[in-house]
Amino acid sequence: MLLQKEERGALNTVTAYGEDHIAINEVSYPHAVYFRPEGEIHTWDVQEVQQITTALVEQAAGVTRLANSAFDLLDDIPTIRYQNAPEVLIIGTGKHQVFLDPAILAPLLQARVGIEVMDSKAASRTYNVLMSEGRKVAVALLI
Repeated sequence: MLLQKEERGALNTVTAYGEDHIAINEVSYPHAVYFRPEGEIHTWDVQEVQQITTALVEQAAGVTRLANSAFDLLDDIPTIRYQNAPEVLIIGTGKHQVFLDPAILAPLLQARVGIEVMDSKAASRTYNVLMSEGRKVAVALLI
């Protein structure tokens, strides 16, 4: 029985969020970012929610589209499959929650990737909780 808290110190953690920055592992970023618990912190080339496209959501999730199968022709709706998909992608839309067009999220949702859209402060907290639980999560945060 483990009686002490397990440390997960090497994982990317949101350590602060302000009007003009996001801090991950105590390093401040003055622009939108996306990342997973392990790996690099990437600049997300988005200044406002209206710029978000399916390609940018896929980029934030860190996925790679797999080639279509010959069996895809049998489906009424072609299925998009991804490699390296997270369980959940959290999108922080800045100071206020702004819902994204469902068509933008549809390919990832069809591939059974959960997507949560919320303001960036809530997204930061939610990411930290899911990451600390060992969940396969990705996050994209706008300032």
